[in-house]
Amino acid sequence: MAARFKKYDYGKCDICDALMEERQIKQDFWVRGELIVIEDIPAGVCPRCGEKIVNAAVGRRIAEIIENKESLLNAPKLLVPAIKYAAEHAGV
Repeated sequence: MAARFKKYDYGKCDICDALMEERQIKQDFWVRGELIVIEDIPAGVCPRCGEKIVNAAVGRRIAEIIENKESLLNAPKLLVPAIKYAAEHAGV
């Protein structure tokens, strides 16, 4: 039987005052010049403006994940396009 957890109360958004909703998010971090993506992070997300927050325990776990060099080495790698911004092509 799956464990039941009480949902965390994220309260209202600090940006627009809407009630935050609990969701699973994907978040990217730049660590020592390397892009790291962590998936399925429990977070409060504002349905109006998109602001995202995590509680302190989740923040500590994210820090542990980022600092675990072995898990970073063994994690699947993503291939992403890297495109340089060229102002002359932006119509600016």
